[in-house]
Amino acid sequence: MEWHDTGFVLTSRKHGETSVILEMFTEEHGRCAGIVRGGVSRKLTPILQPGSQLDVMWRARLEDHIGTFVVEPVRSRAYALGDRMALAGLNAVTSLLSFCLPEREAHEALYRRSEQLLDLLGNNDLWPLAFLRWELALLEELGFGLDLETCAVTGAREGLIYVSPKSGRAVSERGAGEWADRLLPMPLCLVGKGDAPNEEIVSALHTTGYFLENRFAPSLGNNPLPEARGRFVDQLIRRL
Repeated sequence: MEWHDTGFVLTSRKHGETSVILEMFTEEHGRCAGIVRGGVSRKLTPILQPGSQLDVMWRARLEDHIGTFVVEPVRSRAYALGDRMALAGLNAVTSLLSFCLPEREAHEALYRRSEQLLDLLGNNDLWPLAFLRWELALLEELGFGLDLETCAVTGAREGLIYVSPKSGRAVSERGAGEWADRLLPMPLCLVGKGDAPNEEIVSALHTTGYFLENRFAPSLGNNPLPEARGRFVDQLIRRL
């Protein structure tokens, strides 16, 4: 079994004395893992870091084996290591993809969005909003997308300021009534409107985070959402 693809590193961990097990998100084969022989060498260690873009050749005797990777560097994102916000964002993206995606299942549209998001690392003025939009796309890809066009109670398209934590649908101020304190915030940036100040983005990330943590994560069992996402949000709050 053999295939060639391009992708970026999600995780890398030592395997034996000289090898590493590399987990990647590839364009055509989704999230997949393989062993890189000699991966702890001085030559390979710098290019096997999370976020690094690689061309890979995967080989295995049988399809269900972990297989081996032969890698060629395409683009390094090591510049993120020198920026606290960029590093937190990089870790949030790679850990969420590793946590959320099923193995060896292609998600080409999400791959392209993820690649574009990582290319924005270091642009701290644009990155928080780009991350929010990416997280909305991730929820959609996982089958937990939000429906924010009309009020779930009245059907209205105006005055939408809440999200139902049960249905993921928008709720208007009128429709919320006495249940308003049990609903999630729906700032304008969540639907691509307004100036999207960081305060609004943090509020919107509280809403998307709720569905990741309380709707999607339980579908995988008792595994908690990666802490790296929370650290990125904390970093954004400290930046305010």
